[in-house]
Amino acid sequence: MVGLISPGLPDRMDMFLYFLPSSPCLRNSPSPIENSSHPTTILQSYHLCFYFCGLCSAPTSIVVAAAVNQRRRYQLKKVKEISAWANVYTNRTQFRQTDIHKQKQSTALLWNDTIRGYVKNGLWDKALRMYYQMQRAGIDPDKSIFISVINACGKLANFEAGRKIHEDIIARDFESDVFVGTALTSMYAKCGYIDNAREVFDRMPKRDVVSWNAIIAGYSQSGLPHQALTLFGEMQTHGIKPSSIPVVSVLPVCAHLLALEQGKQIHGYAIRSGIENHVLVGTGIVNMYAKCGNVNVAHKLFERMPKRDVVSWNAIIAGYSRDGHHHEALAFFNEMQAQGIKPNLVTTVSVLSACAHLLDLKKGKQIHGYAIRNGFESDVVVGNVLADLYAKCQDVYIAHKLFERMPQQNVVSWTSLIAAYSQNDLPHEALALFIEMQLQGIKPDSVAIVSVLSVCAHLTALEQGKQIHGYALRSGFESDVVVGNALVNLYAKCKIVNAAHKLFERMHRQNVVSWNAIIAGYAQNGHSSEALAFFNEMQVQGIKPDSITIVSVLLACAHLLALEQGKQIHGYGIRRGFECDVVVGTGLLNMYAKCGNVNIAYKLFERMPKQNVVSWTAMIAGYSQNGHPHEALAFFIEMQVRKIKPNSITMASVLPACADLMALEHGKQIHGNAIRSGFESDVAVGTALVEMYARCGYIGIARQVFDKVSNRDAVSWNAMILAYGIHGHGEDALALFSQMQQRGTKPNHITFTAVLSACSHAGLVNQGWQYFESMKSDYCLAPKLEHYACLVDLLGRAGHLDEAHDIIKKMPLEPQGNVWGALLGACRIHGNIELGEQAAKHLFKLEPYNAGYYVLLSNIYAEAGRWEEVAKLRTMMKEREVKKQPGCSFIEVNREVHAFLVKDQTHPQSEKIYATLENVYGQMKKAGYVPNTNLVLHDVEEEMKENILCSHSEKLAIIFGIISTNPGTPIRIMKNLRVCSDCHNATKFISKIVGREIIVRDANRFHHFMNGFCSCGDHW
Repeated sequence: MVGLISPGLPDRMDMFLYFLPSSPCLRNSPSPIENSSHPTTILQSYHLCFYFCGLCSAPTSIVVAAAVNQRRRYQLKKVKEISAWANVYTNRTQFRQTDIHKQKQSTALLWNDTIRGYVKNGLWDKALRMYYQMQRAGIDPDKSIFISVINACGKLANFEAGRKIHEDIIARDFESDVFVGTALTSMYAKCGYIDNAREVFDRMPKRDVVSWNAIIAGYSQSGLPHQALTLFGEMQTHGIKPSSIPVVSVLPVCAHLLALEQGKQIHGYAIRSGIENHVLVGTGIVNMYAKCGNVNVAHKLFERMPKRDVVSWNAIIAGYSRDGHHHEALAFFNEMQAQGIKPNLVTTVSVLSACAHLLDLKKGKQIHGYAIRNGFESDVVVGNVLADLYAKCQDVYIAHKLFERMPQQNVVSWTSLIAAYSQNDLPHEALALFIEMQLQGIKPDSVAIVSVLSVCAHLTALEQGKQIHGYALRSGFESDVVVGNALVNLYAKCKIVNAAHKLFERMHRQNVVSWNAIIAGYAQNGHSSEALAFFNEMQVQGIKPDSITIVSVLLACAHLLALEQGKQIHGYGIRRGFECDVVVGTGLLNMYAKCGNVNIAYKLFERMPKQNVVSWTAMIAGYSQNGHPHEALAFFIEMQVRKIKPNSITMASVLPACADLMALEHGKQIHGNAIRSGFESDVAVGTALVEMYARCGYIGIARQVFDKVSNRDAVSWNAMILAYGIHGHGEDALALFSQMQQRGTKPNHITFTAVLSACSHAGLVNQGWQYFESMKSDYCLAPKLEHYACLVDLLGRAGHLDEAHDIIKKMPLEPQGNVWGALLGACRIHGNIELGEQAAKHLFKLEPYNAGYYVLLSNIYAEAGRWEEVAKLRTMMKEREVKKQPGCSFIEVNREVHAFLVKDQTHPQSEKIYATLENVYGQMKKAGYVPNTNLVLHDVEEEMKENILCSHSEKLAIIFGIISTNPGTPIRIMKNLRVCSDCHNATKFISKIVGREIIVRDANRFHHFMNGFCSCGDHW
């Protein structure tokens, strides 16, 4: 037997003599295998013993027994290696000592079986090493060996080794063999060289179903699904009948392409071929329908499957989860366990994703525990979805901890955590993570770029956004439609709409998200007409609007007060089934409310199946902006009763209602809520608080709130300047304007309206002129009608009526009601009948139904004793059906707002009010008060005129304040019209008699009465 030892045999055959006693020839001798405990020794022993057992035609029971006895001592890899050898030699029992002339052939077969055994047991590196050893030993490989080692190269994705072996195959003229060619095709495809695979495939003289499956699977795995589908069709054209394997390969292609029709054809083929019930084919069909959105069909097919494995269950669970039916996904998961199917890693990922979407942290934690027990937590995909679960459930801390515990973090891990911080309103942390990700050497992909661009858009961090835009350009991501959409959104949110438009136009392909981004960009930046134009163009291009499009277009209609277009969009939304969507419903009620149809808005609100904080806020804003402050405040209170937590926009919307009602106590409560919620420093809430306190008469507190507002914008500065102006603190308003300029905030048209108004209320004529000229020369702002109205009011109040009239005549704009109205008001103050008549003539044409202008002219006539003209005006108003708005004064006592009309006797305390008024009235007369009966527009006796003046609404409200509040406390009232001069004079006397500060807010400004004086200095 010694003579049979050949240098071509594998692995230490020189040890044969040592192990010879264990051969069947010396069966009675003790076996060193059975006594050995070292894995390497045992492995070598098996190697030799198997070989010589084959030569001696002896059974392999000795080797198998030893393998069983020693199995627990081996690492899994070694056990697999032993199994490989067992596979090689178990069937080799036909060699004889007499077959010496077949020794070389037998040795080649032995090498082949050895290599094949390694490949079969997943020891691909060893298979390749054995192949190289075989070459060095001078043994010529046959086709079987080539097929085995090529398969090993494919498994290892070792292109270089595969290419060199391919050269050996060509040299031996084996490439034309169908099995070798198929193996080469598969190897190149698995190595990512699909073009090489196609060249081999095309050169094959004969191809069988396995060959076709190899190239189809290659294209599918290489991300070229269209080519895979085309080849599947060609395969049938060539007369090759697909088996279950090609069908299983091509079904995922249809799923990837959402090619439902092709998928249905393949399904039909599977039915006709009788392979539909094959578990792999059935699973592939279920997966295809689920991914194409036909989850119900997938469910029916799943139920019909005679046999289902874990992959089948994964397909239906993932299908439901992907389609948004997360409850159903979890139900299938529970059923899967009930049927004894053990979930694997893929199942865990799908179920955790469903829990994340449902915000079901309790169930998610249970699955998390299952993942830990089964060793899945360390998998990077499971780690990513776990982090996403905790992030969506607002537990970013645990999400970050899981991220840090992951043994390996990929770009998806970083992107998930960035998105987690972004979704939980922590954009600065998200941006910091993106920077850290790059420092760690992780190259951001398109998904990461989209996530961080969204963060930049949220922060309006234009500079950082530009840097990421540059990175996207250098990395070739700008052409990606999703990245392009994120860039358009970034520039739009940062108010650079022109840049957003250019990017949109440069995009190679625009989808509905692209159009949504540009439409929203224009709508949110006040370019509503352009937004509607883009919406029309979108439809011309054949892009179907979705619910997000509708929301942006409704916003544009709201800004334009385009009710008819809004109604058309409403009709479109109903036809598409969008009306029940809470976001669309909110957009609709906001549009109707902004267009003045609050009743329709309320009906829509009531019909909404679910109302969120945005819906409630839209209704509150609608009521507040349409002059229904009581309803706005009532809605806010009801919202809290229903446990819906207001956000910053809600508070900014309800505070103007408190200001309209002078409901100070309610305003203070909302202020406290804002502090507790961390909204006080929010620019919108802070600005609303400034306006509320200022309009409730607390100018000092308004300034304190203003000083606490961080990141003040022009709106904040304008609010405080306007507040100083309406309180008559002109100098303070101008000082604040200077501070605004020093801080680098650019004044706008509204700023100059506030400044000019402040100058007008304080009688600062020279300063007003200077600022009017400055806005043109220093800031290149062309004055608008409101600026001319302020200038006319400023000059007119100061008695420069002719100069004010000249301004009107020389205006580059056509003067409207506000300009002529300012001149008419000045004429009433100074009793200029002629100029007042000219102004009124224009006003009666421009605004024929505005009763205020008729009343002003009547006052001018009445003070001059021209009762005939007063009567004519009254007749004109009657003929034109112009109704004068009744004067109404309000006062808040103990959180309840009380309203009074002239000669009002409906109040529960009317008797006491009139008794106190009579007493105070007597003291006023003793102190020198003389009623201005010229203001009574009725030609009646003086006593009657006095009685009418005495019962004006503001006097009744003040007296009620005196009897209902503690002595010494300020009294605050509000009037819907401009306070008359008699009431102004009377209130000065009352403030001195009762020793109270009386704060009156009329339609134009504030009056602070104290000790017989008014803050306006009678310049009002």
